[in-house]
Amino acid sequence: MKTSNQPLSFSLKSLLKSALILFLTLSTAGIQAQNRKLPIDTTVVSQHSVTINGQAINYTAETGTQPVWDEMGEPIASLHYTYYTRNGVRDRGSRPLLISFNGGPGSGSVWMHLAYTGPRVLRIDDEGYPVQPYGVDANPFSVLDVTDIVYVNPANTGYSRTIPEMGKEVDREKFFGINADVEYLSEWLNTFVTRHNRWRSPKYIIGESYGGTRVMGLSLALQNRQWMYLNGVIMVSPADYKVFRDADPVSSALNLPYFTAAAWYQKALSPELQQKDLLEILPESEAFTIDELLPAIAKGGFISDSKRNAIAERMSYYSGLSAKEILDHNLDVPTGYFWKALLRDKSGYTIGRLDSRYLGIDKTLAGTSPDYSAELTSWLHSFTPAINYYLQEELGFKTDIKYNMFGPVRPWNDDDDNVRDNLRQAMAENPYLNVLIQSGYYDGATTYFAAKYTMWQVDPSGKMKDRFEFKGYRSGHMMYLRREDLKKANDDLRAFILRTQAKGQSAKY
Repeated sequence: MKTSNQPLSFSLKSLLKSALILFLTLSTAGIQAQNRKLPIDTTVVSQHSVTINGQAINYTAETGTQPVWDEMGEPIASLHYTYYTRNGVRDRGSRPLLISFNGGPGSGSVWMHLAYTGPRVLRIDDEGYPVQPYGVDANPFSVLDVTDIVYVNPANTGYSRTIPEMGKEVDREKFFGINADVEYLSEWLNTFVTRHNRWRSPKYIIGESYGGTRVMGLSLALQNRQWMYLNGVIMVSPADYKVFRDADPVSSALNLPYFTAAAWYQKALSPELQQKDLLEILPESEAFTIDELLPAIAKGGFISDSKRNAIAERMSYYSGLSAKEILDHNLDVPTGYFWKALLRDKSGYTIGRLDSRYLGIDKTLAGTSPDYSAELTSWLHSFTPAINYYLQEELGFKTDIKYNMFGPVRPWNDDDDNVRDNLRQAMAENPYLNVLIQSGYYDGATTYFAAKYTMWQVDPSGKMKDRFEFKGYRSGHMMYLRREDLKKANDDLRAFILRTQAKGQSAKY
């Protein structure tokens, strides 16, 4: 018995030791598996079909990650992208490529992807409000019929991440600022275009909100650093820091036509104006803004009392606010106050910042700005579940990484903002380059009239003004959320792309 028990004892110890090793190995593997890190260079490809303007379009969706390289050829970030190509195209070199960015800075490339130009569109009602169950439907107006599209998530947005993701080792100066953003994205696009053999294609870059700043800067960086020439720059509700960061009479006065539009929509103007169509009254408000309001604010406290009162009365007429409120602000009414006060004595609701069709409820009627952004909470309500479902379930990109609707990119370096002149120089050097600006009249963050002003300032000589085009829509910042404007905006974009392909014409003046 004794001898027979010895091997049993030895085997039991060995078994226990092996089990312990296996347990520790599995535990370590489990910990490693739980690290939320993406491969820095990977793709998932799938096949799909959509009907656009009555025509069946078969397409390939490629979603994945591609590195950002440093000067030594080492990866310092990995950007997530989704790339759609129409199938059955014989000559890919003659087919346009649309490169799409959102803004923030720090916003994922989700908004235009799932609500504007892509083959799948957010499930919402016809005015853009969330509906359940959340999800996506076919986009019958997508521009995929005329152009391939890639949606790019800059560092720390969407699934994109710096390497390492956080800590002192992250060189934030390489990513998080106007000029750094433009520099590394232009390098990344060079790699993308090379990998996908798109150098011969007509190229367009589209940016929404801060993306407007981004694509103005990229227009010259792509051209002069990457030798990549564009056919078009599209700015959707562009944010121009030259307007927003300089709290001067121009930035203040430019708000009034937006006040007029929002007040008209909320039926807060006088009966005389309410009975007119929006596009009848906006030119009146714009003319008053440029001809009278801007010089009045510029004179500050040295304007006469009679003139100040006359200006306040006219501002009241075009804004829905009382003349007293306007005088109390020395003619310089903050947008936050407008969102809070416009309906204070009527319904008690606040109105949205990015889209003033939306209403909110504050804790108190008193105050100088709303408690929250009614429109943004509404959008996050439906976009967040939709993008997570779509990328993982329909496109098959499986990950535990959190999709950053808004990522950690602050502080953001706004110094040396020369993007307006970058765009002007790119256009001057490249006769093929045209610009389309799309804005919603009810956008109170990046107003339509500020977008027009940016357009005017890009080309002070006026020699290239025939290469600019402005389109306005009866909705807000994301004008495409409204079904009618989804179709109209895509139609305008499609027409722009078709019109601005060179088609054998020489690039010369």
